[in-house]
Amino acid sequence: MADNLLEVRNLSKAFGGVVANDAISIDVPRGSIAGLIGPNGSGKTTLFASIVGYHPIDTGSVRFDGRDISRLRVPQIARLGLVRTFQQPEIYGGMTSIQNMQVSVPHVDADPRAMLAKVPPTVGDKARELLEFVGLYAKRDLLARELSFGERKLLEFAMALMSDPKMLLLDEPTAGVNPRLVDGVVERLRHANASFAVTLLVIEHNLRVIMGLADRVVFLHLGEKLAEGTPHAIATHPEVVGLYLGRQDVGH
Repeated sequence: MADNLLEVRNLSKAFGGVVANDAISIDVPRGSIAGLIGPNGSGKTTLFASIVGYHPIDTGSVRFDGRDISRLRVPQIARLGLVRTFQQPEIYGGMTSIQNMQVSVPHVDADPRAMLAKVPPTVGDKARELLEFVGLYAKRDLLARELSFGERKLLEFAMALMSDPKMLLLDEPTAGVNPRLVDGVVERLRHANASFAVTLLVIEHNLRVIMGLADRVVFLHLGEKLAEGTPHAIATHPEVVGLYLGRQDVGH
């Protein structure tokens, strides 16, 4: 029996009369990298938000590490080790990169500035190590708002790793990143999965990235799961090709 870290069963979410997710079920095995693809409006980001408790689901269930988290809120779920990143990086622009890292460790709700006064030396050491890991150590004392968009995404990724998550939900980690740097981002995702034992579920529009990164890929369309399988199986699936891949260039 598969050791699934995340199990989503028949999850549905509607906003008014618009069904964003319709009875979606997915499994993400512990230690794996799973991909989530589909056209704009297919329900990918809504599914992420539902999984992490950002808004209540209408029907279905979400289990994480053997526990039902369907009715928990975002902070409770994050403390269990399930964390997400966003299309637009959520960082503190008026703080330096190292300060952003230091306030990213799990805390009771508090003012970020107040938290900085309580940071133990070990947290600072870990923050510097992770900034080195994502290639931002040289910019550790730069204000986050002065970083490029791609660097902000790397900073948010490093911030997420500060809490030692069991699983990360990454929303388009290479979007807005300089094309010359995309391969470096992908390599860091692989390294985090292998070296830090972090399970990944990744939304990604760059099909070359997701086909080379993920163990399995789920395809959503109009709020429904239409296909799931290995990258090769998805790349050759008739419905996926007709609805999505036929309009994309997987090789670039």
